[in-house]
Amino acid sequence: MEERERRIGMNEALFREVNERLEELAQGFAHPETLDLICECGNASCASRIEMDRKEYEQVRSDSATFAIVKGHEIPDVEEIVERRKRYDVVRKRAGEAEEIAEETDPRT
Repeated sequence: MEERERRIGMNEALFREVNERLEELAQGFAHPETLDLICECGNASCASRIEMDRKEYEQVRSDSATFAIVKGHEIPDVEEIVERRKRYDVVRKRAGEAEEIAEETDPRT
């Protein structure tokens, strides 16, 4: 199970990093209100998109252990849904390998 949690954590960290770059690029284009981001779930083959405004994105990013995912993409033994929003859910990593990776790979810390 620990290797699985590590893999899930690394996948999510990669998606979060991509979203950070997308958000940076969006800043260069007259600060659009809406961001078109990728799902930050643990499924490496997921290509689903999430639309959210900058304020929502900053709320999710305020905690290293939280990620924005498409509804239904949660992995219950690794994370829990902490908020259900209209277009996506916010999950928090449970204590363990995935949470440690989330904190260690957070580009904002």
